[in-house]
Amino acid sequence: MCAPRSAPSTTGERVLRLWTRLSPLPGGIWLFNRILGRMVPYSGSLGAVVTHLAPGSARVVLRDRRGVRNHLRSVHAVALANLGELASGLALTLALPASLRGIVTGLDVVYHKKGRGRLRAESRCEAPPADASGEYVVTAHIFDEAGDEVATFTARWTLGPREERRGG
Repeated sequence: MCAPRSAPSTTGERVLRLWTRLSPLPGGIWLFNRILGRMVPYSGSLGAVVTHLAPGSARVVLRDRRGVRNHLRSVHAVALANLGELASGLALTLALPASLRGIVTGLDVVYHKKGRGRLRAESRCEAPPADASGEYVVTAHIFDEAGDEVATFTARWTLGPREERRGG
């Protein structure tokens, strides 16, 4: 008899396990993104598509469409910020040791040019030490189809020890 598989204990572990199982399958990336959108409804409302995930690394693509545009016929500044937050948040969440949890406490976006067409946000970060505490900064870079950087997004996270859940 096989031993039962233990359930992933952190959000990052659950998301990575889901990605690992679904992404190689036909339609798996589409299904993963639908499930992620239900897990995180606000981020799901952006309509971005995760195309790569690994601990400390994420790539998310946003299709230019009317629902994310502004009056200047480009992708809205806040849609770009949401795209950067999604990529950087996924990269860090998957890199966090099980002993830590984090919350975003600050955001900064520098806009370099109007975002038009298919946009790609990429984020990479190192895994924080298991005993880390305090501020941790994660950056995402957003590029257009020509490879030009449209925006640089920076998130400040406050990290601390994960509280033990108590039964009852």
